[in-house]
Amino acid sequence: MQSAVSVKDLKIAYGDHTVIEKLSIDIAPREFLVLLGPSGCGKSTLLNAIAGLQDITSGEVWISGKNVTWEEPKDRGIGMVFQSYALYPRMTVRKNLSFGLRVAGLPKAEIEARIGRTAALLQLDKLLDRRPAELSGGQRQRVAIGRALVRQVDVFLFDEPLSNLDAKLRNELRVEIKKLHQSLGNTMIYVTHDQVEALTLADRIAIMKDGVIQQLASPSEIYHRPASLFVAGFIGAPAMNFIEGSIELKDDGPAFVSKGLNVDLAGYAFQAPPRGGPATLGFRPEHIALDGAAKGLPTLIGRVSVVEPMGADAVVWFDWADRSLSLRVMGDVALQPNEDIAPGLDIAKASLFGADGLRL
Repeated sequence: MQSAVSVKDLKIAYGDHTVIEKLSIDIAPREFLVLLGPSGCGKSTLLNAIAGLQDITSGEVWISGKNVTWEEPKDRGIGMVFQSYALYPRMTVRKNLSFGLRVAGLPKAEIEARIGRTAALLQLDKLLDRRPAELSGGQRQRVAIGRALVRQVDVFLFDEPLSNLDAKLRNELRVEIKKLHQSLGNTMIYVTHDQVEALTLADRIAIMKDGVIQQLASPSEIYHRPASLFVAGFIGAPAMNFIEGSIELKDDGPAFVSKGLNVDLAGYAFQAPPRGGPATLGFRPEHIALDGAAKGLPTLIGRVSVVEPMGADAVVWFDWADRSLSLRVMGDVALQPNEDIAPGLDIAKASLFGADGLRL
């Protein structure tokens, strides 16, 4: 199947400083791909290269089977939504939506039809005669999205479109963007530093660091089977717990050994036959059972330091050995600071990383 967007051996450098080196990625038709990573990782640079807004040093960009590496943005068959709304303040919503179409010389009837369909889709019907100053932040971002949609292209690019909105509006518009993708079925590439947006919106997530894709997989795969220590620590709130130790190959099978902890690894799914040596054990707060001892799980005997109620659940921080670990429990579980607990670790859901930081 032909890719909707294909980036081949992309390199972007400024003098001696390389931002992206030999990056390749294929995005399928109708796919929702999220580029996720910390500030400065290259995700917006990659998006701008696809859009034609960024000069590239070498490599190629293909969209819908056409090499568009040196095409102007307007000729690439894309619609783009930026972090800033970038609306014309003196134009009404209707004129903001129609501006690009009028410049392109489309017939008036076609322009009106496209505006009507887009306004209905984004619930802007009653706002078409207002100016941007008369709209809320969420409504302005809807107009910015609508301005891309009226172009009726196959590929939409979003550059952190929700980062200027408050938490409630972000949640509402995130749901709307998800519905929009399900309704339209277009290919969408979405840049964000917000992992909640990435996990809820994406078909696949590309996690980036220093201009390199660290893992490209489904949200479930990235969350449950992170490919590296970086990915494991970046995804999840609170972050994954880590314990340094080593793998020992014993007569009865491999075990993870650390100060005060000896865990049988029979239930762990290794990617290759296990070898002895330094390793880091990672496990998410919800993969520790408060009644672990009763279930026969390896226990982490500790003392509660902080309880963070979050409504439906709570995050419990407890001291174990020389570190602080987190445990997620149901919101109605009553625990107090200085209370002793002995939660158990489900090794089948844990992650192991070697000395190179890669998943074992």
